[in-house]
Amino acid sequence: MTDTLLAVDGLTKTYPGVVANDNVSFSIAPGEVHALLGENGAGKSTLVKMVYGLVRPDSGRMEFAGSPYEPASPHSARASGITMVFQHFSLFEALNVAENIALGMENPPPQRKLAKRIREVGKAFGLPLSPDRLVGELSAGERQRVEIIRCLLQDPKLLIMDEPTSVLTPQEVEILFETLRRLRAEGTAILYISHKLEEIRKLCDRATVLREGRVTGICQPSAESVRSMAEMMVGSTLKTPSRRPGTPGATVLDVAALSVAPASPFGTGLKDVGLDVRSGEILGIGGVAGNGQDELLAALSGEVRVVRGALRFHGNDIGNFGPVARRRLGLLAAPEERLGHAAVPDMSLTENALLTGAVREGLVGRGFLRWNRARAFAKRIISAFDVRTPGPASAARSLSGGNLQKFVIGREILQRPACLVVNQPTWGVDAAAAAAIRQALLDLAAEGAAVIVISQDLDELVEISDRFAALNGGRLSDARQVAGLTMDEIGLMMGGAHDLAPGNAAA
Repeated sequence: MTDTLLAVDGLTKTYPGVVANDNVSFSIAPGEVHALLGENGAGKSTLVKMVYGLVRPDSGRMEFAGSPYEPASPHSARASGITMVFQHFSLFEALNVAENIALGMENPPPQRKLAKRIREVGKAFGLPLSPDRLVGELSAGERQRVEIIRCLLQDPKLLIMDEPTSVLTPQEVEILFETLRRLRAEGTAILYISHKLEEIRKLCDRATVLREGRVTGICQPSAESVRSMAEMMVGSTLKTPSRRPGTPGATVLDVAALSVAPASPFGTGLKDVGLDVRSGEILGIGGVAGNGQDELLAALSGEVRVVRGALRFHGNDIGNFGPVARRRLGLLAAPEERLGHAAVPDMSLTENALLTGAVREGLVGRGFLRWNRARAFAKRIISAFDVRTPGPASAARSLSGGNLQKFVIGREILQRPACLVVNQPTWGVDAAAAAAIRQALLDLAAEGAAVIVISQDLDELVEISDRFAALNGGRLSDARQVAGLTMDEIGLMMGGAHDLAPGNAAA
């Protein structure tokens, strides 16, 4: 067909115990923005990896630009005109923009010529970027520009984007969308993966829906609602998180004048941070990525000892306590980086359950590991949080990102914390799983726990938080009651207006 750029016909890919893709067929036209929708573990990542040459299908065939297409590697995919921007940026922070772009090109031109092309392409597509800036100094949105410009310099016919807005501000999202619309107008096809369904409605022309590795439908997103698309993905009615009425109790965690050095040379240190959270309360902390979120979680969890400032748990100083001692008291944490920080990739789910649950779940006794208990704990997590996996013996890296996220959050919640600190609890998680995680956090607070949710998803924070504070440049604003707080006020708080008084959003 002359109006088809990529045709996928009957692709199937099986792993031990899992059929990742089962006879998948769909097509993309030149100049079309085509979405892949599906729950975590539905097969989206495996499918785009086959298109990009990272994975070989067991059966089925593809055609690209009217010719048979069998990419043996990403190199051959790029040679055909297919490029990809991954969810996790593949950039070296100590190198500048031009050097990073050169590393991702097959035959990069000399640096001076490349720098000129970066400026030209950036200007043409509304992605201004200095080729001489160190990547470590760039915001998340600017880092994404580096990845996109690297793709554009290779004149792609098809651009694959995996969760491209997960770390962007609303303003950066609009810049990205304007760039994608320009690409579409010039005839570039875009294969777009996102769990943010409102974005799909605004941007995409068509969407292929996957469920359990199979295509279950194709829709026109602009003609659907967010809820209807979510229900297509899960195959059932979507449950909206609900809050049980209650009044917060006594203060559980109290932090005063906390200052912490940056976690990396390009990180952001904490500066005189103060906060408190009470029993039965959810404190939401928002902010653009890179403003001290990782440093805050590390300081609260005990990964970084408190040198300046005070940290009290139920009134007792725990600033010098490490993670194990804090966990024993009931202060638990789940970091943003699930694979490598929250979970060890090559360890089984049983082993990963043991890593943080050893003390509170009694998984160690008299110097011996209690494997039966650890396995039973892992099974409880899998069952309670609907983790899609063959079983507790599966390695953490074998799970999709969303399913591993459900496992990590479930592992901490089932340990009955007195205070739980989570960073990006629903990052990369589908609508149904996100609703389930939010409901679990609401239920945990309703049962008397104090909960701190650090997130870049403002809708999430407004939905589940009792109070809201914003991180900017390592400083934390005063917490405000979420009820009556406007998005304008939240935006000002995130921009550094920490002393904003209620009702003064226009000040």
